[in-house]
Formats: sequence, structure tokens, C-alpha cells
Amino acid sequence: MDPRVFVLALSTFSFGSSAFIFAGVLEPMAADLGVTTGTVGQLQTIYVLTAALAGPPLAMLLGRRERKAILLLALAASIAFSLACYLSQSFGQLLGVRAVLGGIAALAGPGAATMAASMAPPEKRGSAMAIVTGGMTIAFLLGIPMGSVVGAAFGWRSTFLLSALLSLIAFAAVALFTPSVVPPAPIKGGKLDIATALPLWTASFLAFGANMTINTYLAPIIRLQTGVTGAGVGAFQLMLGVGSFLGLWLGGRSADRGAGGLSVGLAFLTLACGAGLHTLELSGGAPPGLATNAMVCLAILVTATSLFAIVPVLQSRLVEALPTAAVLALAINGSAVSFGQALGGANGGLMLTHFGGPALTTSAMVLAVGGAVFWFLTAGRTRPR
Repeated sequence: MDPRVFVLALSTFSFGSSAFIFAGVLEPMAADLGVTTGTVGQLQTIYVLTAALAGPPLAMLLGRRERKAILLLALAASIAFSLACYLSQSFGQLLGVRAVLGGIAALAGPGAATMAASMAPPEKRGSAMAIVTGGMTIAFLLGIPMGSVVGAAFGWRSTFLLSALLSLIAFAAVALFTPSVVPPAPIKGGKLDIATALPLWTASFLAFGANMTINTYLAPIIRLQTGVTGAGVGAFQLMLGVGSFLGLWLGGRSADRGAGGLSVGLAFLTLACGAGLHTLELSGGAPPGLATNAMVCLAILVTATSLFAIVPVLQSRLVEALPTAAVLALAINGSAVSFGQALGGANGGLMLTHFGGPALTTSAMVLAVGGAVFWFLTAGRTRPR
């Protein structure tokens, strides 16, 4: 594998970290900004919502532009607007800047993925794109826990300085070590089969909606379950990264074997089980101490593994079923993912504010079960053409 592909993963790592880097300090942010914890969670919701809305239009508008320039532009803008987040004086200002950052993030993923595909031989393109996607899993493993540690030590504003630093490192690496990539000529006759793609997009939406209902508010959930706050939350968040790597490995193997139909449905059900473990613990289902901590870690691991086991199968099916419209299909799938994240942030904030922690995790469980039922009734019954 061309080592420059790993450089591109730094960009998805930086944007993945930026999306949720302050997740471990939601409560002190809320106190300083004079809003509820659920309201602060909407800073993540607005980020992914604008990314969802901006993704397909930007893919069409900038599809013929040189890829490296687009990626560098997105990283430079991320540095500037992360610093603007650090300097924001009110929740309203912060919300507006986060909305712009989300739109910028929509440029990064497609740019990095297509650069990786162009730098790899045909038989390695799938692996190259998986490495770029892996930058997001490293964000869960390292970036987001680092945000919790830095935020606990230096205050929640410092998490945005960390975000700017990660974007700066990615900018320098991409500028120095990757080649310019001119996009290929468009394929004539490429059509987007909505009937085939819609169930796959909906499955992405439901999977991320269920998962992010919990993950957006993981810090307050962990506090309610274990009493751990501040930098200690980062230790639990490491399980997100472990689960994401494990899930990508399992999902990739399922996609290679053509076993995706059953595996996606089962992953939805295990995601529901992970949410159920959270609910059980919030309801006093384990004695305090080591047993509680172990159950919380298991719940986080199961939900993360389940989500990322679904992702490779859905992406593979889209590319196999829609080879002449794969770029647009994947861009819309990215929007479905972002809309799912927005659903999770909004749903979790509503439940946490009005009904408490157990209602939040139970609502995630209901979404995951609904996703399993939907999958088995639609896309899970057919194989890609």
C-alpha cells in the first residue's frame, strides 16, 4: 500500500476528532454558556446536519476540481474556524461557527477518499479507501479521548485549540507528501437507482441515529453510571476506538464473503443489546465499582463494534449495485450518516433534558431494533445486482 494513503487518513482523523472533540466536557461547557447539557449537545447536531446538507451539492459542484487543492482548502478553513470556536463568547456564536465547520467537513471525506483511490492500483482501491475511513476510527480511539483529557486540564475552550492543531498537522502532511490528483473524466450513462439505494441510505441513517443518541451524551451517561468525570471519561471513550476497529474488520470480512444481508441485521440487534446494557446500568443493574465499570465498557464496545460492522457492508453494496453512479451514491450515503448523527444528537438531547438518562439509552435501543426490522424487510432480503 502506498504510504501516502496513510497521510490522507490524517485528514479524516482531524475532521472526525473535530466533530466530537468536546464530548467529554459537555457539562462544564453548559455551565459556562448558561444552557443545558442537552442544548450544548446540539453543537454536534448542527455540525453533522450542515455536513449532511452540504455533501451532495458540493460533490456535484466541485467534482471536477483538483482533489488535493479541495482537501487543503477544507483543512485550512478548519484551522480558522476551530480558532473561531475558541474565541466565541456565546452559545449562539459557537453554534453559528460549528454550522460552518460542518459544511467544510463535507468537502474533506470525498476528497480524501478519491485521492486514496487514485493512488492505489485497482485491486487495492477498497483497502485504500478503508484506510482513509480508518482515520475516523482513530478519532474515536485517540482524538476524542484527547479532547476529554485536554478539556479537563485546561478548560473546554482548549478542545478547539486541539482541533485546530490536528487540522494544522493534517494540512502540513497532505501539502508535503501527497500528489495533485486530477479527477477522471465523467462516466457517460451513469444513473442513480433510487429504489436500490434508498434502503441502504436509510439503514445508514438509522444505524448512526441509534449509536449517536448515546455517543453524543456519553460523558454525562458515564457520570450517571460510574461517577467518573473529566479526564477519566477518556478512558471509557477508548472503547469507542477499539470497537470501531473491531467492527470495521468484521464488516469487511462480511462484505468480502457476501454475507452482508444477515450480518447487518444482526449488527443492528447487537447495537440494541449494547444500548440495553446502558439502560440496565443506569437503572442500577450492577453493583458499584469494578462491575459497573466493566459493564459500561462492554456496552460502549458493543455499540461501537455493531455500528462499524454495518458501515463496510452498506458501502460495498452501494458500489456493487450502482457502479456508474458510485461517487454520488456514496456522497448521499455520507449525508444519510450525518443526518443520522443529527437525529441522535437531537433525540438524545430531548430525552436527557426531559426524561433522564434511562430514557435516552432506551430510545437508542428502540431505534436499533427498528433498524433491524427495516433491514430484514427491505435491503436485507435482496442482494446487489
